[in-house]
Amino acid sequence: MLKISFFSGLLFAVFEFIFAIYSHSQSSLTDAVYDTAELVFIALLLFLTPLFHKPISEKRPFGYFQIETIFIIIKGIMMLSVTLGVSAEVLHSVISGGNTVDNGLVSIFQCFLGIASIIIFIAMNRLSNNLSSPTIKAELLGWKLDIAYSLGMSFAFFISLYLEKTPFYFLAPYFDQIVAIIIMVFMLPESIKVLWRAIKDIFLFSPDKELVEKIKMLCNPIMEQYHFEPVFYDITKTGRHLWIAVYFQIETNVLAMNDLAAALKSVNEIVTAEFEECSCELIPDPFSLDY
Repeated sequence: MLKISFFSGLLFAVFEFIFAIYSHSQSSLTDAVYDTAELVFIALLLFLTPLFHKPISEKRPFGYFQIETIFIIIKGIMMLSVTLGVSAEVLHSVISGGNTVDNGLVSIFQCFLGIASIIIFIAMNRLSNNLSSPTIKAELLGWKLDIAYSLGMSFAFFISLYLEKTPFYFLAPYFDQIVAIIIMVFMLPESIKVLWRAIKDIFLFSPDKELVEKIKMLCNPIMEQYHFEPVFYDITKTGRHLWIAVYFQIETNVLAMNDLAAALKSVNEIVTAEFEECSCELIPDPFSLDY
């Protein structure tokens, strides 16, 4: 599935670069640069995905999940650098008086990309019917966004053909730059968000409050069922994997191992049903037990 997405994206990026050079369209160039950055990440995933499924060990207690986080940070920095570089070029073009392009040609090209994206999405969606993978889901979402983006650009440039007959005729030389700026305005916050999320993961920061509350909502009823009182949740996210440790106290001074085993099994069942990559352990407070 990743190979299909990679080689399809590679063809798209090549055609977009060629078209951007031919038409001098900065919006097409911006699209090509973002697609190329995405290709680098997919290429790395093709080689690294087998590592994510290797078991943990004493030497690597978190397995290889942090490798994905490191490359997400690299991707985020690369995307930010690209965005700032292209932004400087676009602003320079605006100050220099704009850049007139063949809006009809850009509209046709983007429509072609949109139709091709629909075909690829349908093929990948059918092939992934029996798969459960966060990476594949992310790729399918990416192709959905490509469809909306390409068809939206096609429609926008088609409408721009009639700008000269409206009071907004003065925007015609700047329309290509306006579209490029709109693309970057939408992409920049997302790039920053992905980068910040990966930085939090690499330093093992606690996840967002909403995620912590959701985990507590799932685990607390089971803990109450076995009369375990949670005192502390240690939640760590590394890459796509979630590690949960629940420290708890008991009402009596004796802990029944059968209860602990049953509670641990129930908690893991409910959290793995909600989060595909997740491990949970229950840790009794040693000061509440007799030995």
